[in-house]
Amino acid sequence: MTIRGLIWLALLFAVAVIVATVGGFDGGQVLIVVPPYRVDVSLNLFVVALVVLFIVLYALIRAARGVWKMPERVAAYRARSRLAKANAALRDAIGHLYAGRFSKAEKASRDALSVDANKGAASLIGAQAAHRLHEYARRDEWLAQISGADWQDARLMATADMRADGRDADGALIALTEMQAQGGRRIHAQQIALRAQQQLKNWGEVLKLVRMLEKREALHPAVAVRLRQVAAENLLRDRRHNPDALLELWQSLSVTERQSPRLADLAAELLIALDRRAEARKIVEDALAHNWDARLLRRYPDCVVGGDAFPLIQRAEAWQKERTEDADLLFTLGRLCLHQQLWGKAQAFLESALKLADNEPLKIRTHRALARLHEQLGDADKAAEHYRASALAMNVV
Repeated sequence: MTIRGLIWLALLFAVAVIVATVGGFDGGQVLIVVPPYRVDVSLNLFVVALVVLFIVLYALIRAARGVWKMPERVAAYRARSRLAKANAALRDAIGHLYAGRFSKAEKASRDALSVDANKGAASLIGAQAAHRLHEYARRDEWLAQISGADWQDARLMATADMRADGRDADGALIALTEMQAQGGRRIHAQQIALRAQQQLKNWGEVLKLVRMLEKREALHPAVAVRLRQVAAENLLRDRRHNPDALLELWQSLSVTERQSPRLADLAAELLIALDRRAEARKIVEDALAHNWDARLLRRYPDCVVGGDAFPLIQRAEAWQKERTEDADLLFTLGRLCLHQQLWGKAQAFLESALKLADNEPLKIRTHRALARLHEQLGDADKAAEHYRASALAMNVV
């Protein structure tokens, strides 16, 4: 028995004791005269009758009130039952969505719509399920059902996310613009905008968004580096016909980006094609000062200005004092000496590079350079030997 039951039992015993005690004093009579009738009862019986009458009347009133309220109670019960079923359907819809059962998730979302309070959440789940099924028209119908002011940010964010996922970049940006007009500026919105701008190839916006997300630590560093490189590369290529615009863009890049061997090599290549070799040389030298890279060394001989390779040879020889065993640097020096027609030095550098070369592509390039050198010297047999060696190395590769 619970504590509550014990308390009621104690109260009943107390009432019984009081009734028994009071009932022992029968000191009065109650006379009721209703002509021509006369009723004479004891006081105790009268009190008991009053109590019984009160209980009967109370029970009758409660019964009448229960009957009167029956339709309302039935309606309330049905509403509670409908709410319970709708909430259960909403929970099932979430479970089906994340379990990958998208058709079942959409069906459960429809069942959850029987309660207006579930309309926003159920419509979002139904839209996501339809999107996963590639039913984009049905997805938009689900989203159109979301009308509550409290759910507009969620609707716009979901719309932008799903449209970006469906390669509808313009639709995603329209939804994000509408959301930002209402004061929304969130990391997830910027991530969606980044995907949309990538799809539209708006590389200037991509670079801007990557920098913003990187500052907020919302992108993995490796992903951020790759995206910055891709955006900068495409922006550089877009300006490949205008050297001034290309250089202006190059100066607008961050120090880290300008020191990237990949970007520096591309910028130098584009400037060389536009006959701006002095600027290309500076870009390569600055990048090499921070990141020693073979591709930049291969690009360096193309930066000769006006046919005079002596300044570049002097700079490369200064590097060579610190990097005596660098095969790529020796190959670069050999190419520079070839350009300057310093045949002896060119042969010495190229042969040293060939001995130290640890990869087949470098060996192929070195054999070809030696073949051209011997052609210039009139030694056809040596030239043929090196051409043959480069061809054999190419077959191996």
